[in-house]
Amino acid sequence: MIHVHWRGDFERILSSCSHYYDNCRQAIVLDDQQRARFHQTAKDMTVSGLRCIAFAHKQLSEEEYENERAHRKVPDKDLILLGFVALRGTCHPDMKQAVEICQLAGVNVKMITGENISTAKAIALECGILTPAQEVNDDGSIVTGEEFRRYQENVRTEIAENISVMARSSPLDKLLLVQSLKQKGHVVAVTGDGINDAPALREADIGLAMGIQGTDVAKESSDVIILDDNFASVVTVLRWGRCVYNNIQKFIQFQLTVNVAAMAINFVAAVSTGEIPLTPAQLLWVNLIMDTLGALALATGNPTDELMNKPPIGRSDPLITNIMWRNIVGVASYQIAVILALKFKGKSIFSVDENVVDTLIFTTFVLLQVFNQFNSRELEAKNVFKGIHKDKLFLGITGITIALQ
Repeated sequence: MIHVHWRGDFERILSSCSHYYDNCRQAIVLDDQQRARFHQTAKDMTVSGLRCIAFAHKQLSEEEYENERAHRKVPDKDLILLGFVALRGTCHPDMKQAVEICQLAGVNVKMITGENISTAKAIALECGILTPAQEVNDDGSIVTGEEFRRYQENVRTEIAENISVMARSSPLDKLLLVQSLKQKGHVVAVTGDGINDAPALREADIGLAMGIQGTDVAKESSDVIILDDNFASVVTVLRWGRCVYNNIQKFIQFQLTVNVAAMAINFVAAVSTGEIPLTPAQLLWVNLIMDTLGALALATGNPTDELMNKPPIGRSDPLITNIMWRNIVGVASYQIAVILALKFKGKSIFSVDENVVDTLIFTTFVLLQVFNQFNSRELEAKNVFKGIHKDKLFLGITGITIALQ
């Protein structure tokens, strides 16, 4: 005979047990009363956020043992309960703060776990994912994987964004939740470390795998690997992602303003006088110093707290926003008016010859782009000089641009 041992989720193991050992190491029949007592003890543990693991064994013949090994599953009956232990999985000290930052940034954090619902609730409360009001009220924020799986596809899509905690979830449940959120139009990021997380990591818009505890399958299925296994690093990814996106918008606004103004100035002047105030060589020079140095000045900004207070960018949101179009049209219109005024009235205003006017137009246009860089530092704020004294690189590049001109 072979003694085979099993360990695993308390409820699953206990349901397969028909006996248990008492203090005298005697196998006692597990009646309904004793089974209920064990269940209550385990429930008290899980409510406190503990994970309850049960141990059981059974004597098998060699033939039965080989059959069990082939099926790789817990027998349905006749196990003898050896005991159970409770394990506590504590939250990282920075976890709650990281969740709060994500929520302030408009990111809805959800916990999808294989734990039972009591343990999942306790952990979610500790981490700040679940509020006490959500725990008390049956508002659909807490579900089990089995419940979610039973819903029709259209129902899953509607309730997915309201879910904060999903307990007893399988890999399929995680995948279905990601698909439902994407169908609703959300941008979905998933963190995970196990083989079970691989389908959801692959399906998500951004998959983030843990670098220390993560399996090779999870890492291969992800887009980003978090080297320190700290959820707070997700906040860092979010901050820098928004910063890069914001810097790209700044440069686009800057470049469109330059190009729209230059095109309109030359077009109006060519139609009116047959001459263009900005020659191809001059425009090449402007593009050389503005494309290169302007990109460095605007695309190297560091993340700010203000970025984390903005709502997230939707999947269908335009790259060039209405505010950016307002800035582009307003600044370009001003530049067009100034340069055309110099073109048509410069000689009479300053009492200079044509060559001096051309030089004045070119230098003024370049200086207007320098001020355009300042305008592009802040897409929405009224004070474009806010924090300028801290941005040494921007000031240095601006100084180099003026010196080159």
